[in-house]
Amino acid sequence: MEHISIWPVLVLALIHAFGSKLRFLGGVPRSIWLSAAGGTSVAYVFLYLFPALGEGQAQVQRAFPGESFLRHHVYIMALLGLTAFYGLERAVVQSKQQNEKTAGENKASAGVFWLHMASFGVYNALIGYLLFQREEGTTQQLILFSTAMGLHFLVNDFGLLSHHQERYKKAGRWVLVAALIIGWSIGYLLVLSHTLIVLLVAFIGGGVILNVLKEELPEEHESRFWAFVLGAAAYAILLLSLTS
Repeated sequence: MEHISIWPVLVLALIHAFGSKLRFLGGVPRSIWLSAAGGTSVAYVFLYLFPALGEGQAQVQRAFPGESFLRHHVYIMALLGLTAFYGLERAVVQSKQQNEKTAGENKASAGVFWLHMASFGVYNALIGYLLFQREEGTTQQLILFSTAMGLHFLVNDFGLLSHHQERYKKAGRWVLVAALIIGWSIGYLLVLSHTLIVLLVAFIGGGVILNVLKEELPEEHESRFWAFVLGAAAYAILLLSLTS
């Protein structure tokens, strides 16, 4: 079927549009379904994305030859992705703390909110573009990637809702929906080299790890470790059985 990835993109867009309205996933202690979703997406990164990146490293190194400290380009990109989203998370938390002191409001400033949305917009656009590119692979690869990203989007939605509340409901989620569709649509107009796609996938992988763990680790979230482990284990078994 031509452009089969339009269906996963539409599903992911619906998750952003309406996922935050699933009230049974909110609150404290953390929903077992969100913890399981986080475990699933992390399992996908470690057992599917990163091994594929290892295979792509040789091509990346030929395209960007460098000194010995640059011989692991793809993992540097993964580290950059993790670091970038860690920095964003700290900016949001500090802005909320500052507003709590000065205005008694437990939310980030408008400027930090839009910076957060812009950053996640770029993140979503990259994922949308990668979905389009997944059409070159097998349908199985497309489904595995889409499933992991869909569950990851649920985790992101509730994290962003917790930070930004009504701002996210009224505007933020629609920014992310639009970014996802725009990224997928760019696939029609722009064909990136395989080398650059490998680097983008590495960046996304680092971002996924940080965005999941930042929701699971804080003590106040009362996360369900066992649900995270079950989600990771179940998807790991599925991936290993399909790729062995």
